[in-house]
Amino acid sequence: MNITVAGMGYVGLSLAVLLARHDHVTVTDIIPEKVDMLNRGVSPIRDEYIERYLKEAAEGKRSLDLKAVTGGAKAYAGADIVVAAVPTNYDPSRDHFDCSAVEAVIEQALRDAPDAYIVIRSTVPVGYTASVRERYGSGRILFSPEFLRESKALYDNLYPGRIIVGCDGGTRAAAETFACLLKKAALKDNVDTLFMGFTEAEAVKLFANTYLALRVGFFNELDTYAEVNGLDSRAIIEGVGLDPRIGPHYNNPSFGYGGYCLPKDTRQLLANYAGIPQRIIAAAVESNEVRMDHVAEEAARLCRKAAEKDFHGKEPVAGIFRLAMKSGSDNFRESAVLHVADRLRKDGIRVIVYEPSAADGSVVCGCTVVNDLAEFKRLSCCILANRYDHLLDDVKDKVYTRDIFNRD
Repeated sequence: MNITVAGMGYVGLSLAVLLARHDHVTVTDIIPEKVDMLNRGVSPIRDEYIERYLKEAAEGKRSLDLKAVTGGAKAYAGADIVVAAVPTNYDPSRDHFDCSAVEAVIEQALRDAPDAYIVIRSTVPVGYTASVRERYGSGRILFSPEFLRESKALYDNLYPGRIIVGCDGGTRAAAETFACLLKKAALKDNVDTLFMGFTEAEAVKLFANTYLALRVGFFNELDTYAEVNGLDSRAIIEGVGLDPRIGPHYNNPSFGYGGYCLPKDTRQLLANYAGIPQRIIAAAVESNEVRMDHVAEEAARLCRKAAEKDFHGKEPVAGIFRLAMKSGSDNFRESAVLHVADRLRKDGIRVIVYEPSAADGSVVCGCTVVNDLAEFKRLSCCILANRYDHLLDDVKDKVYTRDIFNRD
C-alpha cells in the first residue's frame, strides 16, 4: 500500500519505519533538516531501534521502502492511507489541545488524496474525531491512539501491548486494514486488537496516560513521606509492589512526571471533565506540582548548606545533571527538572546544567550549560539528578536524587 505519514516526531517516524518494512511509506515534515537527515539514513531523533533500522537500511542490510519530503501535493498524491502524527500541544489559555496541525493534514489529504482514508494518530481531545468528520463532511477519518515511550517508540511499535482503532460502521473495513498493517509489520504475535467508537478510542489514550501519571504521583508522594520521616523509601515500595494487584513496575520515584505526553494529557482530560464530578483527575495534576515544589525546596536547602560549609559562604550554585526525563532520550520538553530549576532560580539559587545534547555555554531556560563534567562538578554546591548516573560516583556525597533503584 501507499502510506503517507505526516510528522517526524517519535510517533510519526517510528510508525513510518515500522510500516516501511512491508509497504511504501512517504513521511513528511516541515523541517527540511530532518527530511534531509532521514533521506541520508540518519535518524533526526534519539531512538535506539529507529537509529539501528535506518543504519542497516543505508548499509543494504535491511529493506525499508521509505522516503522523506517537506510536504506539498507530492507527499499525499496516490496515498491509500494518510496518517496524521503531528504535535497537539496543550494551550492553557483555552484549556484545550491545539489541533491546528492535525487539521492542516486533514485539509491537504482531502485536497490531494481524496480517496485516501485519514488516520489521526496524534493525541486529541475526547470528541475531536467526530467533530472534524462533521466539519469537513468526510466519512473517511478514523482515530488510532499510540502507546509509545520516548526513545523506545519503534520498539513499542514492533512489540505493541495492544492496537486500538476508533471507527464506525462505514470505516470498519478501513480500520481492520490499518490494524492489519500494524500487526503485519510487528514482530509480536497475537496482539490484542480492539475496535471501538472514535470517542471511546480518544478516551482510552487520555485515561491511560492519566493513570500512569497517577501511579507516578502515588510513588512520588510515598517517597516524600519516607524522605521527610527518615524512612527507607525503597523498602516500603518493594513491600507495596509485592502485592500482585499493584506489581513491581513503574514505581521508581522521580522529581515529577514530565515529557511530552503526561503533563498535557492529564490537563486535557481534566478540561474534558468540565461540569462532571471528579477528584482524582485534578489530584493527578496537582500532585505533580506539589512534588516539584518539595524537590526544589529540599534541593535549595541542601545547596545553601553546602555553600556555607564547603564553599565558604559563596553564592549557592545548583547543578542539574541532564534535562531529559528518560534515559536514552534527548528530549527535555516539559521536563520536571526544568520546572525544579525554575523554582530554584526564583528562590535565589544560581543554576547550571550538564546536558551534552545542548551547546556548551548556551542558556537553556535561564540556566547556563556547562558540559565540561569536571568543571560542572567543581562549580556545583549540590547536584540534582532525576536519574542517577555512575558518572557521578566520585561526587556522590553532593548528589540529590530520588532515584532509589539506580543509585546503588
